[in-house]
Amino acid sequence: MISLAGRDILHSWGKFVFTGIGLGLLIGVTLVMAGVYRGMVDDGQALLDNSGADLWVVQQGTLGPYAEASNVADDSWRALRAMAGVAELANVTYFTMQVRKDEGRDVRAMVVGISPGPAWGAPGWPRHLVAGRHLTRGHYEAVADVASGLALGEVITIRRNPYTVVGLTRRMVSSSGDPMVFIPLKDAQQAQFLKDNDALWQQRARTGANPAFNRPGVPGLLDAVNASQASSSSVNAVLLRAAPGADLQALAQEITRSQRLTVYSRAQMQEILVSKLIATSARQIGMFLAILALVSAAIVAFIIYTLTMDKIREIAVLKLIGTKNRTIAAMILQQALTLGVIGFAVGKVSATFAAPLFPKYVLLLPQDALTGFAAVLGICALASVVAIRVALRIDPAEAIGG
Repeated sequence: MISLAGRDILHSWGKFVFTGIGLGLLIGVTLVMAGVYRGMVDDGQALLDNSGADLWVVQQGTLGPYAEASNVADDSWRALRAMAGVAELANVTYFTMQVRKDEGRDVRAMVVGISPGPAWGAPGWPRHLVAGRHLTRGHYEAVADVASGLALGEVITIRRNPYTVVGLTRRMVSSSGDPMVFIPLKDAQQAQFLKDNDALWQQRARTGANPAFNRPGVPGLLDAVNASQASSSSVNAVLLRAAPGADLQALAQEITRSQRLTVYSRAQMQEILVSKLIATSARQIGMFLAILALVSAAIVAFIIYTLTMDKIREIAVLKLIGTKNRTIAAMILQQALTLGVIGFAVGKVSATFAAPLFPKYVLLLPQDALTGFAAVLGICALASVVAIRVALRIDPAEAIGG
């Protein structure tokens, strides 16, 4: 019956080929959607790996610095540095914005503020460069990920200030896949926390009109308030690298107790990224995968049913000469599985070539391909049930009917 199924496929090869291509495109989209989810998880892993931190110290009661806003005093590192078990630490800021390029173009990026100069290799720094150099000056230099499309020597604008790209790195991305742009910490603090000139002028006018800040006998109070409005002393997090052999849990508990800050380990931060940041996207992708699976099953069921109805008399002849029902069912099942194999081959090839064209990172894993192949065969087997039931109900008398 294998040869019989093959002969029937060759007889109607056009339907099989075109149906296989259409099914393959659906399967390709399914594989790409799964790859998008894998890419989102991998972006989160890359974000944590590239930070080089063992512990994330953030504002108390927040999920920062990636999932929520977090403000930590930028001198908190002094007390943390004096604790036993701390090897390295660094202040960092993170914020996402549209970075303006030349000719009015812009790119969405996560801007990261790091301390330049001798801090190379400190937590938060790019792990390696593919071109150029690291930040060495305290102002107006930037290191960008190649995914941003920026080039060495290009000038970009962040808020009101121009920055020259002096280095390029790779796979330094946020949890949402936005490329990172690293600038000096002081510049990042100014860009993130400080108000523009008009807002500062209005705030000072409101402060000056407040009698509470013009009390007699308290000279300099208004000046102190204005000075505090014109400066920034906050960062989003302190990235901490523990000494070898240090007890991370005990160190985190000590920081929480003594400094009144929240501390996250790598495992906890990974859980936040997966369960908080990409949970909704994961559910949406899951719904798309379910819909695509149903559509694929419907297509296979329809084409197999159509092929079966086209050869009712042939099946009746087989029954008339004594062919067993299980043999006829096996023939129809083989046709459905063959259609699934053709569709998966087309889908795998199309997904492989289409993945690099997507704006988001698409990670195609071999285990996902194997799971997808098994799922396709299962769907095709289930879809053939309708056609098999029809074939088994055919009356052998139809072979000699008019």
